[in-house]
Amino acid sequence: MRRILLDTHAFLWWVEGDRSLPARARAAIADPDTDCLLSMASAWEIAIKVAVGKLKLTVPVRRYIVEHVAANGFRMLDIGIAHVGRIETLEKHHGDPFDRMLVAQALEEAVPIVTADPVFRRYGVRRIWR
Repeated sequence: MRRILLDTHAFLWWVEGDRSLPARARAAIADPDTDCLLSMASAWEIAIKVAVGKLKLTVPVRRYIVEHVAANGFRMLDIGIAHVGRIETLEKHHGDPFDRMLVAQALEEAVPIVTADPVFRRYGVRRIWR
């Protein structure tokens, strides 16, 4: 089984059926032989965006994430010390702390990431998008 990591926007667009998610990314997520991971960093980012009014959800964040992760057969990826340690060695291509954690996790877990953000490639992370 192949594992992939979903960037925050990819998770949200998948759940909401947003057509901004390209066909290649949708196919990778929908593939029954794919184990889709959602980072705790993405859950944290979603909670912060809701708290500051940048994102509106129909239910509280905790319920939204738990229900959609379960409904889609995804798994949560906890943040481990290896992920934290990897951030220390990353080049400064990206300043967003959530994306830097996703880069670290993708590298440590040796998984590609579903993301629109091309900067992930600068870290050597395989990107699934178009």
